[in-house]
Amino acid sequence: MLRGRTVLLLLVLWAYLCSHGDGLRALKRTTGGRRGAALTLTGQDANGVPLRRSKRGWMWNQFFLLEEYTGLDNQYVGKLHSDGDRGDGSIRYVLTGDGAGTLFIIDENSGDIHATKRLDREEKAYYTLRAKAVNRITNTSLEGESEFIIKIHDINDNEPKFTKDPYFTHVPEMSPLGTVVMQVTATDADDATYGNSARVVYSILQGQPYFSVDPNTGVIKTALPNMDRETKENYVVVIQAKDMAGQMGGLSGTTTVSITLSDVNDNPPRFPKSLYEFKAPESSEPGSTVAVLQATDADIGRNAEMNYRITSSDGPAMFDISTNRSTQEGVITLRKPLDFERKRSYTLRIQVENSNPDPRFLRYAATTDEAMVKLIVEDVDEPPVFDRVSYVMEVKEDSAVGTIIGSVSATDPDSSRSPVRYSIDRRTDMDRVFNVHPGNGSVFMLRTLDREENPWHNISVIATEFNNPRQISRIPVYIRVLDVNDNAPTFATYYETFVCENAKANQRIQTVSATDADEPIGGHRFFFSLAHEVSGKANFTVRDNKDNTAGILTRRNSYSRLQMSTYLVPVVISDGDFPMQSSTNTLTVRVCTCDHEGNMQLCNQEALVLTAGLSTGALMAIIICVLILLIIVVLFAALRRQQRKKEPLIISKEDVRDNVVSYNDEGGGEEDTQAFDIGTLRNPEAIEESKQRRDIKPETLNPPVRRTVVLPPAYRDNSDVREFINQRLQDNDQDPTAPPYDSLATYAYEGSGSVAESLSSLGSVTTEGDQDYNYLSEWGPRFRKLADMTATLGDPCLY
Repeated sequence: MLRGRTVLLLLVLWAYLCSHGDGLRALKRTTGGRRGAALTLTGQDANGVPLRRSKRGWMWNQFFLLEEYTGLDNQYVGKLHSDGDRGDGSIRYVLTGDGAGTLFIIDENSGDIHATKRLDREEKAYYTLRAKAVNRITNTSLEGESEFIIKIHDINDNEPKFTKDPYFTHVPEMSPLGTVVMQVTATDADDATYGNSARVVYSILQGQPYFSVDPNTGVIKTALPNMDRETKENYVVVIQAKDMAGQMGGLSGTTTVSITLSDVNDNPPRFPKSLYEFKAPESSEPGSTVAVLQATDADIGRNAEMNYRITSSDGPAMFDISTNRSTQEGVITLRKPLDFERKRSYTLRIQVENSNPDPRFLRYAATTDEAMVKLIVEDVDEPPVFDRVSYVMEVKEDSAVGTIIGSVSATDPDSSRSPVRYSIDRRTDMDRVFNVHPGNGSVFMLRTLDREENPWHNISVIATEFNNPRQISRIPVYIRVLDVNDNAPTFATYYETFVCENAKANQRIQTVSATDADEPIGGHRFFFSLAHEVSGKANFTVRDNKDNTAGILTRRNSYSRLQMSTYLVPVVISDGDFPMQSSTNTLTVRVCTCDHEGNMQLCNQEALVLTAGLSTGALMAIIICVLILLIIVVLFAALRRQQRKKEPLIISKEDVRDNVVSYNDEGGGEEDTQAFDIGTLRNPEAIEESKQRRDIKPETLNPPVRRTVVLPPAYRDNSDVREFINQRLQDNDQDPTAPPYDSLATYAYEGSGSVAESLSSLGSVTTEGDQDYNYLSEWGPRFRKLADMTATLGDPCLY
């Protein structure tokens, strides 16, 4: 049984070798190798022994091995044999390289090579190995190592596989026959260079008769013309790929292709109805929507976009139509107000068409559609309507109360024609200056008017339906108050001037102008004159400049400030309107002393201030402010002085003055007469007979008087101290650098001795035994312990 399998494998191998040139070359080399003689090779082995190579019995290039072997025994690969092998077992065959010892084993005695496992060409197509023959005893190589290849012979053990599963694609609807949809690709892992194992052909299993596939390329095409997306949009096509060129026994694989027909604009929009009817109240505002209609289009997306337009209407310019791009609806809006009483219905013809038509389909069907729209106007109870949008009325400011200024008129637009009642919105006439007749709308005055106070009045008149008080309307009424010459002219400003004592006659000292609250149509024209009652004895005169100004002139050569310091000049100002209005205005003239050029030199205080441009009130305010500032400064200075008196010389140890200098000099002891004189502290009652103030400069530079110090009786015998102090006094009086104020001078002199004698225990104690400290016990319990210690240790001052 095994021999039969071997023969079969050899036959297959022979057939393969016969079909490939390299196999024939291997066969020739094999047959010729046995007749060849031994080949001597130059060179040495690792031990330095000269190498001699004999020609092998088999000269191999490569072996062939079927993949996916299913036999129970190891698959025979081939045989190695050396001419030096005499069959006595002295030669051992060694195999190394890819899979040697694991996938491929060799019988070291016979040289037979077997495969131990099933091999897959798709995992590894060939293996490279090396073989040599060595002496079994010496382990020396009889021949050089040779390399050969074991190639895995392919069988059809892999089915075709598509690169994707599933495929998704789309093709435009209404495409012509044979339109390419897409291409599918399947691959086979078998050897494409051997046989038909990897030769794939395509076929369609599902999707006919709509689509077809090219068997060699896998290109899918449409098989029917003009497929309509609106009829069927999605298709599922199953494609099969089979190897062995599609022959029986070949392996196959399948994939699914999902094909969607994309939309083209092949359908026009259509109205579901030919006649639409809508209703709109007559109170609809312009710009509001009164109707919405929807046309349908079988297409989708951009191909379903449409435009609406009004082709005809019995209400020209009454309506507009636009397209809602999100819903593709036609929206009819109002351009003008509706009026049920004038027209109760409108008829419109609406046309719809594609926004983006496709020229390829224009010839197949109509691209537009039309419909009729009837709009019925509904009656609404409307408020009264005024015959104007606003009213402007005029009235003179001197009109009497009750004068009718004008009238307003409103009517009910409804067919019922309800009467209208008028009233004034009091929020616009808080002072109740006007009123309106409720029946006829006449506006009249309730109070007198003053144009100078308020030249315009803006009020609102309300019209209310008598039958339905909730229906009201408002109208603005603008009332202009006309001017009447009821105000006299006055000085344009307050005038005060001065005249020099040396003034000449007919000298102009001031120019005055006038103002008037009235506003005549032709403009103001003022006339100036001196009051008639003072014209005969006047010191000044008024000259009208004919330009609404006048000059004030002197009538004599000189004036005396002592005789009269102030003159009052009455000036009469009249206007040129009717009725003429006039007023008398007083000009104050101050008399001042001037130089020869007319510059004021001396005048009373009020005149000076007025000349400088300040009024009496302003001057008084300035003086009061200055006085307040002075009082504040004085109070602040007094407070600071009081705080300085109460402030101690040195507040704390941290208070350091710039003029306090400490030298930390202890002096030279009792004999240092320059340091400190304790006598000053001993005799604080010493009185100097004569004392001169140093903070006052003396009138004569006399030498200082020698001062005599009177010492207490207890110290009169201390002549050295007295001489020392007298000497220091003399030196201090004659010192030019002494401070110019009363000061305390200390001389720090103790003298030659002390009345109290020495207080030191060093001089008073001769021996330790002379001291007796028992009297300390009499001072109480606190000193008893001290008495015991001093009795035991002796005088503590000695330690």
